[in-house]
Amino acid sequence: MSQHATVQKQLAAREKKTYWTRRRREQLAGWLFIAPEVIGMLVLAVFPLIFSLGLSLTEWNLVGGLSAIKFIGLDNFAELFRDDRFLQALKNNIGFTVGTVPVTMLLGVVFAAIIHKKLYFKNYFKVAFFVPYICSTVAIAAVWSALYHPSKGPLNQLLIQLGASDPPRWLVDTSWSLVAIMVIYIWQLLGYQIIIFMAGMTNIPDELYEAATIDGATGIQQFRRITLPLLGPTTFFLAITSIISSFKVFDMIKFLTNGGPNYSSTVIVYQIYEEGFQHFRMGYASAMSWILFLIIMLVTSLTWITQSRKVHY
Repeated sequence: MSQHATVQKQLAAREKKTYWTRRRREQLAGWLFIAPEVIGMLVLAVFPLIFSLGLSLTEWNLVGGLSAIKFIGLDNFAELFRDDRFLQALKNNIGFTVGTVPVTMLLGVVFAAIIHKKLYFKNYFKVAFFVPYICSTVAIAAVWSALYHPSKGPLNQLLIQLGASDPPRWLVDTSWSLVAIMVIYIWQLLGYQIIIFMAGMTNIPDELYEAATIDGATGIQQFRRITLPLLGPTTFFLAITSIISSFKVFDMIKFLTNGGPNYSSTVIVYQIYEEGFQHFRMGYASAMSWILFLIIMLVTSLTWITQSRKVHY
């Protein structure tokens, strides 16, 4: 009996050891599978983030190499708010966001509702609106650059035919350059907004519209009382992504205006590029990057809090 019990204990200990060995192997396999993603995130996201924070506290000319790094504390941040060009870029960026995000979302939800309820060939219109979003921004900018040509562009030719004696010079006019880019940006992003809003509308039960129709609600009343409230999560998602995207706009401005004329279309990301890779002031550019990060985080947080309160009430 004693020998049998000893054998049982040895078998139990061996099974337990085998279980923990197998579990460790499974855990190791899991870590090996996610290791490339974790390493990539650390190398391409976390390290640059921490490094840029350190750089923002330094004065560093990129041409001088790492030995040229000089710690200066918060001087870069203090200089930012005395820099007229940065303040102009910040003003332009805020104007760009305010001018594009609400307009794009408003047009997106209206067109989505019309296509979803009123039009045949829905798939055709989905593709037609979505194509600009997936096209190369440089290609789109090249086409619009031709359309915006001050003297030979079709747009100004049309305005002249309609009686305009002095049409806008668009991309070469300090008063119109940013507006012209905003129009292109809205046109390019509209298709994405329409597709996402239509996806949200497909999740709204048809029974709600049928009941509203029986009660005598018009199409506009149904849109205001049913569609818009139930699109809350979709609207919130698009608001967050659109705000972030509007603060990151760069390639269109780089191709069309290079931030000009007279810095009238310069935004923060373009200013970061200019300071970092044309003037080689990496510390100053890093400080700008962190200001941009804080602005986006603040706006996103306020949007999130506002949405949370609406859901709560």
